[in-house]
Amino acid sequence: MEKEPITLEGINKIKKELAEIKSVKRPKIIEAIAEARAHGDLKENAEYHAAKEEQAKIEGRVIEINDLIARANIIDVTSLDRKDTVIFGSTVSLIDLENNKKKTYKIVGKDEADIKKKFIYFR
Repeated sequence: MEKEPITLEGINKIKKELAEIKSVKRPKIIEAIAEARAHGDLKENAEYHAAKEEQAKIEGRVIEINDLIARANIIDVTSLDRKDTVIFGSTVSLIDLENNKKKTYKIVGKDEADIKKKFIYFR
């Protein structure tokens, strides 16, 4: 099992998502399935099939999160000695030479990467 680097912030976010799935989303989907079953014939019950599909997605995400937690190599980026080297957890600024605009990115693990938040994965 290959360890994946993740920030402390990232692992906390993942654990929070897992807790929400277990305490909020799972009970809601179980309730939706029970309600759809009560409507009768399951073969042609679109609500039932939609709820079961959503349940499969949720359970798949639980498996992904548990796998990530098991493989996590949590790195406290505040304790890293950075100097002049770009490493995991670094915040880097780049200048687009065509328009002279500055862009700032944070180097994170692949499971945290999100270009909209300017978190990039660099291996």
